[in-house]
Amino acid sequence: MSKKYQVVGIGNAVVDVIARAEDTFLDLMGIQKGIMQLVERERGETLYAAMKERVQTPGGSVANTLAGLGNLGLRTAFIGRVHDDALGRFYADAMEEDGTDFVNAPVPGGELPTSRSMIFVSPDGERSMNTYLGISAELGPEDVSEDVAAEAEVVFLEGYLFDKDKGKDAFIRTARTCRAAGGKAGIAISDPFCVERHRDDFLSLIENEMDYVIGNEAEIMSLYQNNDLEADLAAVAAICPLVVCTRSGDGVSIIHEGARYDIPVEKVVPVDATGAGDQFAAGFLYGLATGHDIDTAGRMGCVAAAEVISHIGPRPEADLQDLFKTAGLI
Repeated sequence: MSKKYQVVGIGNAVVDVIARAEDTFLDLMGIQKGIMQLVERERGETLYAAMKERVQTPGGSVANTLAGLGNLGLRTAFIGRVHDDALGRFYADAMEEDGTDFVNAPVPGGELPTSRSMIFVSPDGERSMNTYLGISAELGPEDVSEDVAAEAEVVFLEGYLFDKDKGKDAFIRTARTCRAAGGKAGIAISDPFCVERHRDDFLSLIENEMDYVIGNEAEIMSLYQNNDLEADLAAVAAICPLVVCTRSGDGVSIIHEGARYDIPVEKVVPVDATGAGDQFAAGFLYGLATGHDIDTAGRMGCVAAAEVISHIGPRPEADLQDLFKTAGLI
C-alpha cells in the first residue's frame, strides 16, 4: 500500500523578493553586500518598500527541495506557517501550483506577517539577502498534522527551524509519527551557526530520531568539531545510518551503513549558486524515495545541483527526468 505522499518537507515558508540594485543603493541603505542578514519587522518593511520592480517567488530551503521533487513528479506536501496576508496567500497558491500540497491554511488574525527575504542582486551577480523571519519561525507541534506525517514515506526537516523549542518539538513529532508508520526521517543541517547554538540537541536528534542527515563540509564538521572532515564523517556515521556530505567542487561523500561512496562532479563556475544544496537534496531524495541504490541517488543529486547552478534562481528550469535519462540514471 503506497502512502499518500512520497516526501513531506517541514521548514520555513519564506517569500523571496528579488530586485536588482546598484552598489550605491546598498551603501545608502546600509546593506552588507553578499551575505544573509536577519532583519527586524520595521527594517524589513522599509527595505521591501524601497525595492523597484520586485519579483516574488516562494522560497525557503526545504520548499525549494520540494519544488525539485515536484519537477520530478513525486507526490509531496509541505508543513509550514504563513500569515493570511497577500504574501502568505501568494506563497500557499504558488506551492500548490508547483504540485506540492500546502497542508496548513494561512493563519488569520493579529499574527506576525508572512516571512520574507529581500534579495538585492548587484550588477556583478552578488546577492545580498535580508531575511525577516516573521510567522514561519513560530512553527510548532500543533502545526504538524498526524495524518500528513503518517502518510509520508520520507520526511525532510530544515535545520533553520531548530532555533526555537517549538520548532524542535514540531520536528520530533513529525519524525516519530512518520517512522512509527514505517517511513524514514532526515534533516538538512542548513547552517553551521545553527549547530553552534544547539549542538547537543542536534546530535541527540540525529542519533535518536533520524534515518539520514545531509550537510555540506562546514555543517558536518560543526557537529563534532574534530577539525578533520574524515574524522567528523566517521563520527556522524557512527550515530546515523546514512550520512551525505556535499563538498561543492570535490563531489559528494556518502556513508551508508558502513559502506562509503565518493561521487565525483565536474567543476563548473556557477551562474548563481543559490539552491545548489536544496536541489542536490531533491535529486538524492528522489532516488531514495523511488528505491534506487545509494550511489545512483547521489548521482541524481549531483545532476539536479548542476542544473540549478547553471541559471539564476533556486529552482529547476529544465526537466530533471530528462537530465537523469541523459546521464543514464533512469
